[in-house]
Amino acid sequence: MKSFKANQAAAGLLLSLLAQASLQAPLNASKWSYVGSDGEENWPKKYPFCGGVFQSPIDFHNDVLQYDSTLMPIDLVGYNVSLKEHFIISNNGHSVRMHLPSSMYIRNLPFRYTASQLHLHWGNRNKPMGSEHRISGRQFAAEVHIVHYNSDKYPDVATAMDKADGLAVLGIFIDIGNFNPSFEKIFCHFTAVKFKDQKVQVPGFNVQELLPTQLDEYFRYEGSLTTPPCFPSVLWTVFRNPVKVSQEQLLALQTALYCSQENDSAPLEMTDNYRHVQEFDERLVSVSFREGVVLSVVIASVLGVCIITGVTCWMLRKRKSLKKDDNKGVIYKPAADTEEDVSKV
Repeated sequence: MKSFKANQAAAGLLLSLLAQASLQAPLNASKWSYVGSDGEENWPKKYPFCGGVFQSPIDFHNDVLQYDSTLMPIDLVGYNVSLKEHFIISNNGHSVRMHLPSSMYIRNLPFRYTASQLHLHWGNRNKPMGSEHRISGRQFAAEVHIVHYNSDKYPDVATAMDKADGLAVLGIFIDIGNFNPSFEKIFCHFTAVKFKDQKVQVPGFNVQELLPTQLDEYFRYEGSLTTPPCFPSVLWTVFRNPVKVSQEQLLALQTALYCSQENDSAPLEMTDNYRHVQEFDERLVSVSFREGVVLSVVIASVLGVCIITGVTCWMLRKRKSLKKDDNKGVIYKPAADTEEDVSKV
């Protein structure tokens, strides 16, 4: 949390300098996509932050990981939503989104972060890997983002999204495995939100069932929104262990939705809606678990000891070899006969 607080002032200054231009961009030219003329490579032209620092997603590799013993298991409140309450699932043309009630929040962060919505990122049927973050270069099948805003300081997510301490997002990797009844509570409604701007109301359920069981193993870093306007306002918590859905469920996610509206003459499938990994700007990622991070340190230490031992042995052998060579040049003279020396006294 120290780095989080230390970077707030610098990030806040940067946000204040660029926020006006980026906030105007969605109003004046809100069209963006993942490919083509409005694709990821051209985002910075309309949204300056997308070409700036502290961008997400990133690759979690050992060179940037640092164990932090102060990181506690994520404490979620209100995630078990009653059947009497309802969620709204919608298609915004970029992803499928589920709006969440304000009774859901994260408790053990620097501020109270209240839930706003969750959405997904995925690939396509021919290239099923579509997560945004990666672990040591590995990309997962898909990724869920549960977006929260700092409700201690800001009245809503729209106000918080361009503030340095405005957002906290939980990232969950999805991998292929057995049928997942919890995710089916979202996936079974895809036909009702097939096209952009369509919405459907669904019964409440336990959202925590979408998360891995081990809430104490995660990556933590300061980054950004992964879509325009890419504000660097996110405290990321990405869980180490993936959840699983069946191959059939993943295929439904990859094929059921469209970026275009229902009356569009050339409907565009919603696929590959993930941003590629960004440069990490010499930041460090805090991790709540030792395994893997410590192992890499141990391996490096063992290799270092082996190298030092090897060099030391080589130097000792070299010295012995030089001594032998020196002895070969010495003329040895035996001592005089002792009895002869005594008789001369």
